[in-house]
Parts: sequence; C-alpha cells; structure tokens
Amino acid sequence: MLEILYQDEFLVAINKPSGLLVHRSPIDRHETEFAVQILRDQLGQFVYPIHRLDKPTSGVLLFALDKESAKITGEKFISREAKKSYIAVVRGYALENGVIDYALSIKLDKIADKDSSADKEPQEAITHYERLATVELDFQVGKYDKTRYSLVKLHPQTGRKHQLRRHMKHISHHILGDTKYGRGEHNILIREEFDCHRMLLHAIELQITHPFTQELLCIKAPLDTTFVDIFNSFGWDECLI
Repeated sequence: MLEILYQDEFLVAINKPSGLLVHRSPIDRHETEFAVQILRDQLGQFVYPIHRLDKPTSGVLLFALDKESAKITGEKFISREAKKSYIAVVRGYALENGVIDYALSIKLDKIADKDSSADKEPQEAITHYERLATVELDFQVGKYDKTRYSLVKLHPQTGRKHQLRRHMKHISHHILGDTKYGRGEHNILIREEFDCHRMLLHAIELQITHPFTQELLCIKAPLDTTFVDIFNSFGWDECLI
C-alpha cells in the first residue's frame, strides 16, 4: 500500500518509496512493481502520472485521475508554475545558500532512447539551494581524517534529467548514496556504518495550484525510517520534518 498524501476527485499524491519505479521501463526489465500499477490497483481506477521521480528518489509524486486533469496539471509543470522542494545529504560543507546555473547535456539511455538523437545543445538548468545543517564525523575517508556532510534543501527551477544529482556533483557536493553520480567511498561509509542503502534525496514538498478550484495545494511527504535514522545519527533531530 502506497502512502497517500492528498486525494480528491481530480488528483492524488503519494509518498513514493526509494527504489520504486514510477512506471515500466525497458532499462529495468527485471522490475515487476511500479507506482502507476500499485496505485491503480489500490484505488481501483486508472491514474495518470503528472511528473517523474528517479527510481532511487523518494517523496511527493502527483497523479491525475482523468485525462483533463492530467492535461491542465501537466501544463503547470511545463510552465514552471509547480514549485518543488527536495532535501539531500551531501558530502562536504555546502555554502549557506547559492544558485547552480549550469546547462546540462541531454542524457540518453541506450535502450529507452535508442531512436533519439544526442546532437542537441545543452539545456538550461537552474537549482537554488540552502544549507540546513552540517556534521563532522570521526571517520577517515581518503586523505581526510574526518568526514563532513551537509543537509541541504534544493529548489529546482527547471526539470532536466537527473538535474539535482548532476548539479550537486558539479559543485563537488555529491549526494550520499548516489551510485551513478556520487562518490563510492562515501556510499560505502554510510552503508557500512549507518546501514543506509538508499540515495539520500527526498522530494519533501510540492506546491501547485489545483486545476479546477484554483486552491494552492502544499503537499508534504514525511521522511522514511532510513532518513530519520541518519538525522538522528548526525544530530539533526531539530531538522526532522
């Protein structure tokens, strides 16, 4: 059963767990469960995903319950009216706040995008971030005697593929647990010392105007037990949402 964060006759939002695909993908042929299918069976009706979250990312995921709602709400994402906020645990001490304005080349999957052309200019990509907390741990990683991490809140202004993961890598504050863009030595540390086997990126909040009532919806997703345990271990209890 998926955790439902919001539901009316037009929309439904869930708290997607880390490791769950939004829908079937040729890249993960072995997967047999998908958010679209599980939610459809849970509600007993067809659902239309409005946007996506990467498989390892958890948090707010919005669906429409009919084609008209899907069309109107989807346009709000395209026009950047929808405001998304994420939290992430990253390596190093990030600045108190900043803007990452770094265009991203189009990422094509060998299987899913085999008929697409990669000969396109890099796309505009902008992410605002703010640091919420830091920690220094007595673990040696590489040449450093101690290890430093930051808790950051991320506000993407654009929606490029793997944008937050690639942007944090670009400023050398890789997201912990990210096996594609992260740092292996830090991923090993959090697995072995903190029993953390997921990427520490979570879609914490979505703000969007309802397609029919025009009410501003503010949908928040609680953290899973792995995130809570990391917060407790790092002394970030006051940041728990």
